[in-house]
Amino acid sequence: MDFQKLLAYQKSYDLAMQIFEISKKFPKEEVYSLTDQIRRSSRSITVNIAEAYRKRKYVKHFISKLTDADAENSETTVWLNFALSCEYITSSEAEKLKILSEEVGKLLNYMMRYPDKFGVVI
Repeated sequence: MDFQKLLAYQKSYDLAMQIFEISKKFPKEEVYSLTDQIRRSSRSITVNIAEAYRKRKYVKHFISKLTDADAENSETTVWLNFALSCEYITSSEAEKLKILSEEVGKLLNYMMRYPDKFGVVI
């Protein structure tokens, strides 16, 4: 299996792309702050999933990278909260993205709980 076929990868990629599109309308003064941070953290989720899959030969490395992905997912949620509080996104946009983020989090936790289902030798 290729990491791009993992549901967690696909959903986190979708989340990052939706955030990229929505962040295009953030004010210019946020380009080096909120815009950069939320794009970076949302993309990092997906990157860490890919890295975890490549490290699946070692259970501790696999889980460590997934833990990093989960932390970036939480960071992304915080940036979404800031974007909502600053009125850069609507509550319905924030809710849609937070639901997708929660789905990603559940998938990451499943992968950490059952690494053997992803080719990790325990």
